Amino acid sequence: QVQLVESGGGLVQPGGSLRLSCAASGFIFSNYFMSWYRQAPGKERELVATITTAGRGTNYADSVKGRFTISRDNAKSTVYLQMNSLKPEDTALYYCRVGVRPEWGRGTQVTVSP
Repeated sequence: QVQLVESGGGLVQPGGSLRLSCAASGFIFSNYFMSWYRQAPGKERELVATITTAGRGTNYADSVKGRFTISRDNAKSTVYLQMNSLKPEDTALYYCRVGVRPEWGRGTQVTVSP
């Protein structure tokens, strides 16, 4: 079965950086595009970034464009999200997702606060 384990979150000051990781198993990783989503308290889950199967194509929400970078290592079945110039409004629980499959991991909490 599909398993997704997100890690790398934490508490960081505005302007700081974090690198999130999502270790995937239970499926052929290189066959699927991968995405990062986030959900802030009281808000709906939103799409943050997407990467194609070989990593040649990426897409970002306008709110993170130029600050976040999604990447993947198919040999390690892992997708990453490098987050720079973090803002308080980036505070959320961050999740990765396999294609349009229904499974979700537990997420990793990112808190941006002075």
